[in-house]
Amino acid sequence: LRGMRTLHVRVERQCETALKVARFLENQANVTKVHYPGLSTHPDHNLASRIMPKGMFGGVLSFEVADARYAMAVAGAVRVIERGTSLGGTETLIEHRASVEPEERRVSPSGLLRMSIGLEEADDLIADLERALHVADEVFSIK
Repeated sequence: LRGMRTLHVRVERQCETALKVARFLENQANVTKVHYPGLSTHPDHNLASRIMPKGMFGGVLSFEVADARYAMAVAGAVRVIERGTSLGGTETLIEHRASVEPEERRVSPSGLLRMSIGLEEADDLIADLERALHVADEVFSIK
């Protein structure tokens, strides 16, 4: 019960940060798609705007890159963001969805990365993702 007193503040922070991170990712040449209802480009943005109070679109987003190898390179290169599959914690996590789904029931695109946003500063997460995308570009010599 102790954490309930600050839950609204934490959720607001996570939502604000998720939107900033999604906007950053949307403008990266090596990111092919960003899934976050707070973006005006999301197919359900108008619906989300009506049903989600005060622009609080949630703390989970996902984005797609070229393929599984590139996605794993990005996930492996982050330093502030931690790799993991849990959601809703105070630390930001990233996971490669397809690698944790059983092969016979895999539904996630091979290049999909899912993030659960924590309480870190948005600029720190963005800098971490920018560096990780650059590392992946270097590994695969993408210009």
